[in-house]
Amino acid sequence: MWPNVGMWRSRKLKIETERLTLRPPEHSDFRPWSELRHDSRDFLTSWEPTWSEDHLTRQAFINRVYWANRVIKNGTAFPLFIIRREDGALVGSITIDNIRRGPAQTGTLGYWIGQQFARQGFMREATLAVLHYAFTVLDLSRMEAASLPENEASRSLLEASGFKYEGVAQSYLQIAGRWRTHVIYGTLRSDRRGKTDVG
Repeated sequence: MWPNVGMWRSRKLKIETERLTLRPPEHSDFRPWSELRHDSRDFLTSWEPTWSEDHLTRQAFINRVYWANRVIKNGTAFPLFIIRREDGALVGSITIDNIRRGPAQTGTLGYWIGQQFARQGFMREATLAVLHYAFTVLDLSRMEAASLPENEASRSLLEASGFKYEGVAQSYLQIAGRWRTHVIYGTLRSDRRGKTDVG
């Protein structure tokens, strides 16, 4: 069955899947977030923008929660923490960002997962749920995602979630302090018509 979705303009925003709860970050998430990011640092930093010196501090996290609440209220982005329901463990994060309304009706997908939770199907489960939310609740027509060419895990995730390879974007993002070319993927709401299951 499709995941249950909450009202997107409220603090009660929640997406439920078979194993996961997706919800905005809360101040009480600081310790599990900082510990997971710290423990996964070597696993993550090759694929992310350079972390600031205060990246793992409480104040930086407070700013992150404030930003999340503001952009959700404005409808410009939807940053969600991925929580494993069986034990409440923080698994990672997934975000619909850069939402463009009007003729585009498009958003960009971004995500990360803690090293200990990788390759267990959690991110695919979260991605499929978020895409359903984007297309049915947010009424987006298209979702985009970018990956470093050598990030085979990320590219496999996107392809398994229904994204199609569309091309190359030169010097697309600064990753680990360098401008890096990315491969671009896209998926359309029209590609998913008639589907009745997240899988």
